[in-house]
Amino acid sequence: MRQRLIAEVFGTFSLVFAGTGAIVVDDTFGHVTHVGIALTFGLIVAAMIYSLGEVSGSHMNPAVSLGLCVAGRFAWRDLAPYALAQVAGAFLASGLLHLMFPEHDKLGATLPSGPDLQSWAMEFVLTLILMVVVMGVVSGSSATGAFAGVAIGSAIALEALFAGPVSGASMNPVRSLAPAVVSGHIERLWIYLSAPVAGAVAGVGVWRLMEGPE
Repeated sequence: MRQRLIAEVFGTFSLVFAGTGAIVVDDTFGHVTHVGIALTFGLIVAAMIYSLGEVSGSHMNPAVSLGLCVAGRFAWRDLAPYALAQVAGAFLASGLLHLMFPEHDKLGATLPSGPDLQSWAMEFVLTLILMVVVMGVVSGSSATGAFAGVAIGSAIALEALFAGPVSGASMNPVRSLAPAVVSGHIERLWIYLSAPVAGAVAGVGVWRLMEGPE
């Protein structure tokens, strides 16, 4: 368990540091662009899955961990330790970015560009889709599992490409929690804590409808 938790801390740190770091760098220096930010999120997730997946499963997202528990693919007793490790990794990343870029106001925090309900619905659907992809990978053959990083990373990049301007395309409570708290922008945080959790659970339900009886 110690090794698994260290892997979750490092994986989540890497996700938040690279992903929100891309936003901070783009705001500060330019050149990264919205497309580059979306690709950064997808690529870092893929890299962590391939490098840490054998150690911890490379969840990096408490909504995904919860969804796997609901699906019977992850032990409920391990949910709290995993979530705490993910929170720790995310805060380490946002804290370091704050030290590196103290003048930056938001540190990549996710905020709605329109009505709160619009962003909540977007985050719900995005996480639902992501969870179905995750379930397809963990439930598939060994050949399917070999492409886990490509499938999940591509889904995250694709969703960030089209939905980023609407809600920030978080799909991950800790990815939004850490920069929001460190930067002080917690005014819409409830969206990004509740919608991904609900979306992940719904995604498991959708997967079960498609999977059928074993």
